[in-house]
Amino acid sequence: MAGGKETPRQKMIGMMYLVLTALLALNVSKQVLEAFAAIEDNTQRSNENLYIKGQQNFRDLSDEYMALKDPKDMAKKAKIKTYLSIIEKLDKETGKMIQSIDNIKYELLSEAGEEFNKNSPMLKNRDYIVWSKFNAKEPVKPIRFNLFKVENKDNFDVPMHALVGSDIGDITSKEGLKLWNDFKALRKNMVEIAGTYSEGIGEDGKLKAWKLKVGDINKFADSKDLQSQLTKMINSSGNKVNPDDLSTLQLVYELMSKNEIDEYGEDKDQIHWLGRTFDHAPLVGALASLSSMQNDILQAREKLIDLLKRKVQVGEFSFNQIEAFVAGDAVVTNGGELKISVTMAAYDTDKNPTVIVNGGGNQEIGKGLVIVKKIATGNGEQTISGTVTILSKSYTAYTKSWEHKYVIVAPQGSISLPEMSVLYTDWENKIVPVVVGSISSSISVDGGFATKKTWTTTDGSKFDGYYVKVNTGTKNVTIKLSGKDKDGTQKQYGTFKYKVKAFPTAQISGATISKSTGFVANVGLGADSPFTGVAFNVTGGFIDDVPFTGKVIPGNLVKNIRIGKRVAVELIYTKNGVKSKNNAVGILKVVN
Repeated sequence: MAGGKETPRQKMIGMMYLVLTALLALNVSKQVLEAFAAIEDNTQRSNENLYIKGQQNFRDLSDEYMALKDPKDMAKKAKIKTYLSIIEKLDKETGKMIQSIDNIKYELLSEAGEEFNKNSPMLKNRDYIVWSKFNAKEPVKPIRFNLFKVENKDNFDVPMHALVGSDIGDITSKEGLKLWNDFKALRKNMVEIAGTYSEGIGEDGKLKAWKLKVGDINKFADSKDLQSQLTKMINSSGNKVNPDDLSTLQLVYELMSKNEIDEYGEDKDQIHWLGRTFDHAPLVGALASLSSMQNDILQAREKLIDLLKRKVQVGEFSFNQIEAFVAGDAVVTNGGELKISVTMAAYDTDKNPTVIVNGGGNQEIGKGLVIVKKIATGNGEQTISGTVTILSKSYTAYTKSWEHKYVIVAPQGSISLPEMSVLYTDWENKIVPVVVGSISSSISVDGGFATKKTWTTTDGSKFDGYYVKVNTGTKNVTIKLSGKDKDGTQKQYGTFKYKVKAFPTAQISGATISKSTGFVANVGLGADSPFTGVAFNVTGGFIDDVPFTGKVIPGNLVKNIRIGKRVAVELIYTKNGVKSKNNAVGILKVVN
């Protein structure tokens, strides 16, 4: 219709039909408009409650700050002063935004032709639109409006023109764009103000300084995607966030995040948040949306002030059970220092904590606690970590990271033979130190020196230890054993004395020498020798004072000696590639 080969009359009828359809679409029922007013009224009540709660927490901190007089409380007082300063900065920023939104409400009401006097409010008077006015002492408190009194509740043009423009696909309103940009800037400022501060002295003796810089996340698929982007941004280089603040800072950023461009309408066009929110919205609907923005701001403010209060007080958490709690060293040795922490643990038996263990493990839920069980594998110092979450009285999740260090030692025992405590000269004596309860061990040698080594025996057993070599002329050697505990403290674990003996001289393998074939000269320590990894090689020697080279004694050297007679043999050899200081000597019987 209204096109093609229609007559002027048909075109006129078609145009009138379109106008009628538009009018019907805009003819929102009185009940719907009243519902908008009721929603806005409930939102304003919520805003008042959030403001009051935030102010109460602020006063609690202020009162505690004023009550601290004792010199021993000065550190706590300095902390509270830092938190009060943060709140002051937050209120400066949030106050400006709350007032800016209230001014937009005034403008919309004025442009819609509503009559009111913002300087002469009348609280809870149904005949007045404005129920309160701006108070410089309460800059964060929104002005209270009574939308039930608004005459032009169904005015669609004013909000659209003031905050969007003529086309929702092209935002031209400076007022609307300023509202959007200011809201984004406030989100950034609130999170950065609350996450950037200095307090107390850390374990390294330096001032604990926290720093947070964030950007704008204005496009996300869903809450999970927003959290993923936010986590990456917070963990970026240059940021150092107090772990106690992390969950609340993330929550505040998420609370004040809106998709800037998103699908809208049946055609699923990509439309700005301003267009999606104020597109032909009735006046009371637009005012309700503005109050909702203030609600987001006041929620964020209340959560941040609550976070700061909880750093000093824990009144938001309920406890119905108190028990003694002891935690400390998982391993301690005789003569070592036992270190434990003793305190009172208060918990709510109706709200068990939620525990996450990195790497998994079995959990047993108790009253107010979770018992974690995990098979210990590996050796030396280990760390188990995760998070624990408890709920406040208002069921707000509060999460903290935890970790526990422990030491794994191999199950073992030892047997000593004091009379056999011997070290040998000209030999790399293998020593494997064991210190139960220590994460590392070492030795020092008086009368020799030690070299750290790893070796594998013929049966495949692998050892980490030391090769100890004894100084020439030493009769006794003392080895001192030490180790480091889990705190990195070096401790002495014993002094051990050893007698020194010369390394055994090799024995000749064989008893006869043949006139025809001679003798293949080999030496060794015998079948009963406890030494392993010893390689001998004969390089020459003497037979009846006649020299020879190599490991074969020629038969012609004994050709003139009567069969059955015995001859003296002296063999020169190397031990593991090094010429021995002693020669192997023996007697061989001459045979044919």
